[in-house]
Amino acid sequence: MSSLLLQESNLQYTEKEGLRLGLVGWVKNTYSGTVVGQVQGPADRVEEMKVWLSKEGSPTSRITRACFSNQRSIDKLELSGFKTRF
Repeated sequence: MSSLLLQESNLQYTEKEGLRLGLVGWVKNTYSGTVVGQVQGPADRVEEMKVWLSKEGSPTSRITRACFSNQRSIDKLELSGFKTRF
């Protein structure tokens, strides 16, 4: 299992992609127009999510950079579901 923090833009699509990949976590809009969140799940799926966040994102997003931090291995999921926080 793997866990990471993320920054991206446009929540709806990010949440859907996380669910599609079977990940758990959360995403939230920031006042600066980005999205932050946390993703957990099998390391290969987390890597798929990172690629999606870096290269594709939502249809309306303009990805200038994706920043991933605090990635670590975990023994069991610390979160449940994939939610948008407000």
